[in-house]
Amino acid sequence: MEIIYRPIEEKDNKEIANLIRTVFLEFNIHRPGTVYFDPTTDNLFKLFSTPGSEYWIAEKNNIIIGGCGVYPTPGLPEGCAELVKFYLSASQRGKGIGWQLMVKTFDSAKKFGYGKLYLESLPELNRAINLYEKAGFKFIQGPMGNSGHFGCNIWMLKDL
Repeated sequence: MEIIYRPIEEKDNKEIANLIRTVFLEFNIHRPGTVYFDPTTDNLFKLFSTPGSEYWIAEKNNIIIGGCGVYPTPGLPEGCAELVKFYLSASQRGKGIGWQLMVKTFDSAKKFGYGKLYLESLPELNRAINLYEKAGFKFIQGPMGNSGHFGCNIWMLKDL
């Protein structure tokens, strides 16, 4: 079945929040200072109505299987945004769907005029980190901006 990539809609809020939290439970990373407890996770449609942001949904058979977005996180340098809330259901990993979501997000970031993308992650998400490296993200020494995700301890930056 064909994968559909589309911008988030209000009706997606509950399903994408459930998918994100399922991934956190799968990797046992559901702890304070992460997206798991971030109240914006329950209303991503509203969050991504912020100017300079966009969230992509991957859908298969009318079921959300992943998502990824770009967001102008407060405190980031001019021309830099954050790649955020990039999650894929377990059964859909390793099929190129995550790569396509990232490419859509890179295109969105360029459309908004960003020259750099920043991200935060956790060591347990090593498959995603490998994907980030393949896409050109480089490790940096510490956090940038004010995401509020103090539970993350991997930070990366990419030139677009």
